[in-house]
Amino acid sequence: MQYQKMKKKTFIKRVHLTLDITIVAGSFIAAYGVKKYLLPSWLAGLSVAPNYYVLLSQAMITWILADMLFNPYKSFTKKKLNIIIIDNIKMLTTVVALMIVASFMFKMDISRILIFLFFLISFFTLFISKSILLLIYKNHYKIEANKRNILIVGAKGRARQVIEHIHDYRKYYRIIGCLDPDKALIGEVVKNGVTVIGSLDDLKPVLFQNIVDEVIFAMPLQKIDSIDTDILLVEMMGIPVRIFPDWYLHSTIFEPGISKISFDNFGGLPNMLLTATSQNQISLLFKSVSDFIVAFILLIILFPFFIMIGVLIKVFSSGPVFFSQKRMGLNGRQFMLYKFRTMCINAEEKLNDLKTLNEADGPAFKIDNDPRIIPHIGKFLRKTSIDELPQLFNVLKGNMSLVGPRPPIPSEVEKYNLWQRRRLSMKPGLTCLWQIKPNRNDLSFNEWMALDLNYIDTWSLGLDFSILIQTAVVVFGGHGR
Repeated sequence: MQYQKMKKKTFIKRVHLTLDITIVAGSFIAAYGVKKYLLPSWLAGLSVAPNYYVLLSQAMITWILADMLFNPYKSFTKKKLNIIIIDNIKMLTTVVALMIVASFMFKMDISRILIFLFFLISFFTLFISKSILLLIYKNHYKIEANKRNILIVGAKGRARQVIEHIHDYRKYYRIIGCLDPDKALIGEVVKNGVTVIGSLDDLKPVLFQNIVDEVIFAMPLQKIDSIDTDILLVEMMGIPVRIFPDWYLHSTIFEPGISKISFDNFGGLPNMLLTATSQNQISLLFKSVSDFIVAFILLIILFPFFIMIGVLIKVFSSGPVFFSQKRMGLNGRQFMLYKFRTMCINAEEKLNDLKTLNEADGPAFKIDNDPRIIPHIGKFLRKTSIDELPQLFNVLKGNMSLVGPRPPIPSEVEKYNLWQRRRLSMKPGLTCLWQIKPNRNDLSFNEWMALDLNYIDTWSLGLDFSILIQTAVVVFGGHGR
């Protein structure tokens, strides 16, 4: 855990540095444009003597050197905004000062107005970016849904020690409760208000009825008769398992059913972690950052297109432009999913009358030529998957990712087999392996689920990129339904 946190901090620093260098470069280019073209005629224009590409490179390199000198990104989330502003002023002053020194040393005629504009634009853009980042950081864990939910197996000494450690990280974690083989302990307080909410016989219903992000086994495993079965049950749902010593694991350590085994440090306590999802925190963080940036850019670019689609929906059907529906996200978190409305406004009410026509097996519902679809525009939106584009708002909110298993309806999840629930162990996405299959509408429900689990088991940034490229081909080819 500590090693992963250190890697994550290093990555965050690199993101900060890259963003700031981009802002500094953009500010210099903007200052150049303002000075040359936008100022009044008696102030506009620039001499051709200095090489402005060299000046731009110098500004970027100097920012990196200033970063090494002042280390402004250290403990960024704990700093107050005024301290961050002072750090930026120090950095900018260093950059500008070296530009002026270089102009004297190499006898370059650099416009003072250009330097002033560069400083001014850089300061305000950095101020805005840092303010936004700080606001995001500060508010992220204030949202209860962003905390990881922990279920602890055990209710005695070792469990109390784990609870005490987690209490130090309560900003990031919430303990649902404890399970213990001894039913007599149900209802008792273990530590810090955490109670025993059931026996180990209740493991399956507790996992089904609660949002659980991790299960920690904090008791001697030899005292649990069904330890292999219990661990396999959690694994099959795709939920990470932490095991604190001792290491009494029977066959599990040698032949894990689904998960990969790694050794980790949790609040200073060594433990063994079994997880069926990727634990590459750097890649996962890059995925989240990329999702946010791409979704934000696409929403800006597609805004006029959204208006056009909204007008067409209004022309051919009365009712709202957008359709929202409750869906299941990461480990059972519920959220409202947004789509362009492609069906009549009472489509949900008509569903029961059409269930006998369902062409999909399993809990999913699909029929060709659905009579509820809005005429003229509805089928086109569905065939091209354009109706899914408003889910970029879900990506922006953090409910979804660009790539991931499609988010199911809660009523469908209730009908899942145990192995199928593991698809909830990764954040849902706009597109997935199923959606790029040429014959996706002919696949059985189990084949669809198997594709999602294969995605989870083999996930990488390269795979996401490949799926996005293939999705673009599918969208422009109109292979939807």
